[in-house]
Amino acid sequence: MNNSKIPHKIFVISLGCDKNRVDTEEMLGALHNFRLTADPKEADVIIINTCAFIEKARKEAIDTILQMTVYNKKLIVTGCLPEKYADELIKEIPEIDAVLGVDDYSLINETIKNVIIGKKCNFVGKGLPLNGENRLITTPLHYAYLKIADGCDNHCTFCTIPSIRGKYRSLNEKDLLLRAEKLADEGVKELILVAQDTTSYGKDLHDGSNLLSLIKKLSSIEKIEWIRLLYCYPDGMTDELINEICVNEKVVKYVDIPLQHISDSVLKRMGRKNFSAQIKELIKKLKDNNITIRTTFMVGFPGESEEDFKSLLDFTKEFKIDNAGFFTYSKEDGTPSKLLKPQITQKVKNQRLKLLAATQYEVVKENNLKFLGKIFSVRYEDMDFSKKLFKGRLSVQSPDVDGCVYFKADFPLNVGEIYNVYIESFKGYDFFGRAIKV
Repeated sequence: MNNSKIPHKIFVISLGCDKNRVDTEEMLGALHNFRLTADPKEADVIIINTCAFIEKARKEAIDTILQMTVYNKKLIVTGCLPEKYADELIKEIPEIDAVLGVDDYSLINETIKNVIIGKKCNFVGKGLPLNGENRLITTPLHYAYLKIADGCDNHCTFCTIPSIRGKYRSLNEKDLLLRAEKLADEGVKELILVAQDTTSYGKDLHDGSNLLSLIKKLSSIEKIEWIRLLYCYPDGMTDELINEICVNEKVVKYVDIPLQHISDSVLKRMGRKNFSAQIKELIKKLKDNNITIRTTFMVGFPGESEEDFKSLLDFTKEFKIDNAGFFTYSKEDGTPSKLLKPQITQKVKNQRLKLLAATQYEVVKENNLKFLGKIFSVRYEDMDFSKKLFKGRLSVQSPDVDGCVYFKADFPLNVGEIYNVYIESFKGYDFFGRAIKV
């Protein structure tokens, strides 16, 4: 038997955000004459697609790389971490055989072939982005992320994304529609639109394309049932976009808006474009239109006073945003905020994070009361065998970051389909109920 003709096995790990996931899926789709395996012990080559946005993400990436070295396999590291730290990675972790940056995935097949025969490669900055024609979806088949742009022009003083991902670059609208149609033909029913700044889509194309027109065209794809908007910057939430969310039956009444803070002095030092009065006006407008809001807030930014933090705490109590994530400021090399003073101690950051999260938890419990004793449409996704319950999502719950719905059913269910669920209770961020026939 000629073992040279047996395809080599590839094990892949994707770290970081859903935008990274899309990069990984496109890279997987570009592989030729290799077999994927779910077991690193069986692999000939291990690929780790990394994130380097903040210190926590870098630590996770480094820890994952070190964990994979124990298998003594050929090791390729791709994405944000080598884009910024290629030389350091190669020097400090000699087990790494090759590195590729955020726009070098076109070289993945060549890289694998090189490492298999013992060559070490640093291809950062030497490749091209993939065209997304072939993509291996790693989410459940009924939903997928559609990355509509890459890079960022906002230059918030705490953020490394522009230095890693470059300037904002919208994907061609025609190409996006083709990708969406292909996803729909493969069974995708929910498109989740993502970018570093989703609402800036089209500003660099100079052909009239914008997020509003893209949404309308995506809505014309018959098999697509839900369109979800993530990473919508506050200044891009125009009245026209809000109205489209309200009147378009396919756009779920849910937006993710990274606000970061509410204190004007902190927002100014962050280099943000919106301030407290504008943010509060926007939140009120969205709530008046029954649009569920998800956001993220940062605590411990340099110079954040007790008064600044109290304003964020008071905002959380008063405006009762549906879903919020919190993280502490991370001092990043090359960012203007690293030089700002005074820097907040980690102890104070952690105390503020804990208090803010506890305050939001009380808001969530209060908000959840409005769901009790009512029937909602739930998309069935999986079976939770530990709970012996079916698991799904409301349209106002985004995968992985929000809660979910656990429910019983006395009739057959099909994954990806929508069922009516009577909500009986909730625990934390999750709901519990039973499916009913209407």
